Amino acid sequence: MHRAKYETQNIMDSNTSNLRDIKKMRLERHWSQEQLADMSGLSIRTIQRIENGENASLESLKALASVFEINISDIDKKEELAQIRKEEKYVQTVKGFYKLLALAILNLAFFLFIAISESDSEGWWLFLYMLIAWIFFLGIYAFGSFEFFGKDWEKKLIEKKFRKK
Repeated sequence: MHRAKYETQNIMDSNTSNLRDIKKMRLERHWSQEQLADMSGLSIRTIQRIENGENASLESLKALASVFEINISDIDKKEELAQIRKEEKYVQTVKGFYKLLALAILNLAFFLFIAISESDSEGWWLFLYMLIAWIFFLGIYAFGSFEFFGKDWEKKLIEKKFRKK
């Protein structure tokens, strides 16, 4: 009994997360929330909650899918495709970072060789300048490409400051 309830909840959560674009689909059709509520048989408050990302029952999801003339499985496929694109973009970003890092290491190895082979300090200063430049460029790339301060970080910060759990 408990397992069936858990599985039903997982299905509902899965479908709810896939129907995040209800507002977008509604606006594309130039419908008000009231019109969507009338067509779906749901209350305006339910429409508002779903558009704000709150959980919806399977019956509500089916009613909305019927109004928009889509299957819940179609929504799953669109969401899955969008997720795959995000993942591919992230992988390309990581690959780009590693390529830049490899280039930096090769470049720094070259200047380190020059610094070691020369007896004066001019080679070491050149190596130091290159090291600082590569750290700067890699830092800019990393901060522009990776999400260091995302939603999880914000949530932890708020929980820590206000002792929320």
